[in-house]
Amino acid sequence: MFTLSLPSVEAIRTIVERQASAPFSYPDVGATRAGAMLPSGYNIDRYRVRLGVGEPAFDRAKAAVAGWRMFEQSWIRIYPENAPIRSGSVVAVVPAHFGFYSVNLCRIVYAVDSTGSLSTYGFAYGTLPAHAESGEERFTVHWDRSDDSVWYEILAVSRPRALAARIGYPLSRALQRRFGRTSLASMTAAVNSLPGI
Repeated sequence: MFTLSLPSVEAIRTIVERQASAPFSYPDVGATRAGAMLPSGYNIDRYRVRLGVGEPAFDRAKAAVAGWRMFEQSWIRIYPENAPIRSGSVVAVVPAHFGFYSVNLCRIVYAVDSTGSLSTYGFAYGTLPAHAESGEERFTVHWDRSDDSVWYEILAVSRPRALAARIGYPLSRALQRRFGRTSLASMTAAVNSLPGI
């Protein structure tokens, strides 16, 4: 859904409620799971940044993901702001595009919370019919105990679905890349600003 003004919270809530039981808009649900073979026919984007070292940094990184801090950017919003990180949660991603907005719906496909030599926390969400793109995006933080490093990673598989996204393909790709870069910066800032946990 495209609009010339930022939709109200009530309007977005209505869209989220309507899409709550909608099917995913792509056949490769779960494509971003660790160890899965990435499907063909999609753009594949990967972003990664080191957030710090040690368990305190990992705890702050987990809190940042749980609080959707990777979306703390001036040009993009997420509704609801604190959706629970669990399979089935539906969110609306609302970016601004050069004077207009779009409302894009996603549902969390799976969540990850594992401990071990590589501890991982995060989730992946997949697109619903009310989304300009089609695909899945994973947001995870990792604590690699072999060197004590903490990382934030994004893995996305996507292709344009809506007519506007297909016509404006170069613009939509530029916005996807912008989100990847600014998401790394948002998570870095969040981990550095959160108090020790």
